[in-house]
Amino acid sequence: MRRFFARSSRLVIRQAGRAVAFSRERALAFGELWRRSLQVRVVVSTLALSSAVVFVLGMVLQNQITDRLLTSKQDAATAETLVAVSVADRELQGADVLADGFRERISNALNKLSSSSDDDTGTADSVAGAFEPVIAYDGPDVSESVSVGEYLDVPESLRAFVQTNQMARQIATVERNGARTTFLFVGAPVTSASRTLQLYLMFPLTSEQNTINLVQSTLIVGGLVLLLLLAGVANLVTRQVVRPVRRAAEAAERFAAGELDERMVVVGEDDVAKLAESYNQMAESIKYQIRQLEEFGQLQRRFTSDVSHELRTPLTTVRMAADVLHASRAQFPAGLARSTELLVDELDRFESLLGDLLEISRLDAGVEELVAEITDVRAIAKRALDSVRVIAENAGSRIELELPAAPATAEVDARRVERILRNLLANAVDHGEGHPVRLRMAFDDNTLAVTVRDYGVGLRQGEADLVFNRFWRADPSRNRHTGGTGLGLAISVEDARLHGGRLEAWGEPGRGANFRLLLPRNQDVEVGESPLPLRPADDAEPPAEPTAQAPSGQVQAATAESLEEVR
Repeated sequence: MRRFFARSSRLVIRQAGRAVAFSRERALAFGELWRRSLQVRVVVSTLALSSAVVFVLGMVLQNQITDRLLTSKQDAATAETLVAVSVADRELQGADVLADGFRERISNALNKLSSSSDDDTGTADSVAGAFEPVIAYDGPDVSESVSVGEYLDVPESLRAFVQTNQMARQIATVERNGARTTFLFVGAPVTSASRTLQLYLMFPLTSEQNTINLVQSTLIVGGLVLLLLLAGVANLVTRQVVRPVRRAAEAAERFAAGELDERMVVVGEDDVAKLAESYNQMAESIKYQIRQLEEFGQLQRRFTSDVSHELRTPLTTVRMAADVLHASRAQFPAGLARSTELLVDELDRFESLLGDLLEISRLDAGVEELVAEITDVRAIAKRALDSVRVIAENAGSRIELELPAAPATAEVDARRVERILRNLLANAVDHGEGHPVRLRMAFDDNTLAVTVRDYGVGLRQGEADLVFNRFWRADPSRNRHTGGTGLGLAISVEDARLHGGRLEAWGEPGRGANFRLLLPRNQDVEVGESPLPLRPADDAEPPAEPTAQAPSGQVQAATAESLEEVR
């Protein structure tokens, strides 16, 4: 028995949980529909307000009809009671309660009253309707009554009031044969006999109750039909307003997607038509401005490309002359020899700037192609390290490699990935302020991640997005070691995008920065979850100081085996 009750309890709890979950899902779905659909909000709000109005109006109408019915019934019953009292006075004129024929005279009076009640039921103009007369009087020993109705049905409060020789009425419900019936009781004194009698007329309110019930059902059905009609009207009216808005939203989405010739259809001269005209004018203006910007951008890119190409020839000539001077600098005085070295350094920087400008021009023109092949990215990371080793030694920074032991193969363009890593490492060394720089690599089935971590000045809030802008610098007044052009990270972002990957940045002031490169391992697969976090786990640690035992530019790795494979 205990097991049965326990099993039943678990079943009830499970069913209750399912019901709660289903209700919660329905509520969430309705909430989502409520937030996203103006038409639903308008229809539901109209129904809610209309329901309140219909309810109040129905209550007012029902109360008015009920009051009118009861007032008419009471007035007619009062008039009928006055007539019945005059009949009873005439029939019982001078009657003695103690006489032997008194009860017969009362019976005759009741018969006449009952016959008049029967006559009233067949009269179309009768408002009071049929009634049951009751005559009560005090006998020799106890209060007695002779009646067609039940004397005990008369409320005691009404009896006490009529016994004071006043006319009164009261509505009460009595139970007869297991059914409850509501009566209007009207009582009045009869003073023509030797002793005051009480006459009570019982008017059933069954017809009035049926009328009120009919009115209630009619109001309920009419209210529901009215609400449905209002909901339909609200839905139609709302659709007339919402449909043009939806068309405008769809047109705006297509316009934002690049379909600059998308326009709305103007129908009529109403407010919606004015909205369509305004939208079309706005779209035409935006299209014109976009065309101007595209033409200006094309001119700017063409100018940059042409200037870069045109500078190649004089730069080559100057480079040849500078190389000759640099090769003969030992024969020059010290000042002239130093000037020759500075000239070569600036020419190197100028040549790098021209290369970056040409690369940006090709990326902007969309003529760059991705030459991807299956490559071990660990070897690319090692080559990028070799290219920045001299810069790291000059800055006094140590570069640490944490490479996986297994081959990190991916379908990539080795030249572009090496340029990305070289730019990230040079940027980390330049901003690392002599602290170590750490390159980590990890991969899963679909994604390869590389992070470059420095412990330098870091990035302020909002600079993680600005750092990839062209020619942007966090602090232009700070000394730089690499003499970069300000285009390296912008080119790196485009290279990552060509691979279908992402380049992201994190940083905090005083805690350094972390750049993460995500690449798909196959070009037909999208980038998934990163194997390495963007916010490093050591973000709360103080920057590591370079050790005196390790030479500048030293490379450390997670496993010696992986480094041997890279070499």
